[in-house]
Amino acid sequence: MKMPSLTTQIFIGLLVGILIGWLFPQVGVMLSPGADIFLRLIKTIIAPLIFGTLVVGIAGTGSMHAVGRLSLKSLVYFEVVTTFALVIGLLVVNLMQPGAGIDLSAAQATSVVDTLAKPPQGSDFITHVFPTSIIDSMARGDVLQIVVFTILFASAAAAVKAEPIISFCKSLSEVMFKFTEYVMKIAPVGVACAMAATVGHHGVSVLVSLGKLVGTLYLALVIFILAVLLPVAFLARIPLRKFGGAVKEPFLIAFSTTSSEAALPKAMLAMEKIGVPRSIVSFVLPLGYTFNLDGTTLYLSLAAMFVAQAAGVHMTIWQQILMMLTLMLTSKGVAAVPRASLVILAGTLSTFNLPMAGIALILGVDTVMDMARTSVNVLGNCLASAVIARWEGVFGSSSSVSDEATIHELPHGHAPAMKQADVITIRGAESETDVSPTVVSAQ
Repeated sequence: MKMPSLTTQIFIGLLVGILIGWLFPQVGVMLSPGADIFLRLIKTIIAPLIFGTLVVGIAGTGSMHAVGRLSLKSLVYFEVVTTFALVIGLLVVNLMQPGAGIDLSAAQATSVVDTLAKPPQGSDFITHVFPTSIIDSMARGDVLQIVVFTILFASAAAAVKAEPIISFCKSLSEVMFKFTEYVMKIAPVGVACAMAATVGHHGVSVLVSLGKLVGTLYLALVIFILAVLLPVAFLARIPLRKFGGAVKEPFLIAFSTTSSEAALPKAMLAMEKIGVPRSIVSFVLPLGYTFNLDGTTLYLSLAAMFVAQAAGVHMTIWQQILMMLTLMLTSKGVAAVPRASLVILAGTLSTFNLPMAGIALILGVDTVMDMARTSVNVLGNCLASAVIARWEGVFGSSSSVSDEATIHELPHGHAPAMKQADVITIRGAESETDVSPTVVSAQ
């Protein structure tokens, strides 16, 4: 008898977890260690995987120009897409008015706000980007610090032609991808435990009291996917069927665990399989965890306006635009802060003199909303890696061989002179004209 696909197993785990948490809530809460074990295993993968793949991708060219160009394209794309997310959040919340008729007097904000960490401000954020210890950054899972250190390390390795280090990182990345495959075998169990614990702890009753807020967020995210991400995929000529099949597993993992980190290794594997070169995947996806949180930015604009509506505060269109610009800046760079979205929301409410009691009100259904926004974050970053690969002219290039292609440097139509040991491999392209030749060394 053929085993069902991993996607089917994860979906079954999702449903089983919901049923256990609903029918046997105490059992569901007791299953939370199973989810914690799965998440811990995933987190052990992230730092060595990013380090290994980025070193190989960057050191292979030895060109900071290539890194700078890729960074610029990624940041431009991230800013445009997240701006659309903020606009859609504001439009939908103004149309649906989920905060109308809500009484904030029953919510107690003090204890909630006091537990929130403070996000880095201005120069603090710039300083925070640079690690004092890469070991400490890896232990804390600070993805942005890991990326910054790795870029500098890879550039130095290329400058001194440190072939043993590059070879080691190549082997490290292959080992970590295989490690990911092993951990994914228990993903259905981890998903079931996570859902059982969530539903068992919060119950389904939270959906009733603030159902309109939850429904508004889900509606806004669907509109964002259909009105922004789908047209972007069409314009970039991303094969939708192949992309959808690749992204569904990391999407479900993110939805059920409310953790983007849990989905990152699987997302990197999935994007590589559909033709995004490993050097692009290992650069764009981690960077997107800081600068391209589409679901979270949409949620922030929606949640801030929800609190204003619940408090009976009328905000003019100019005030809303100013709020959007504020969120556009403050939502960057706090991915490593616990409950980052609530931290940013608290700062925004304070800036616009809105009652902090709204946070305590939202907190009751925050887990349910976190599922949706986290999964859309993952979806948006997966699409970003494919779009940047197409923009670089390397989408569809082989990236799974032992000495994979690095960041594309050659003008279109110009292949370098090759030694006899070199081969050209094109995999997964829609047509020969869709990709530029990618040179890799034979195994």
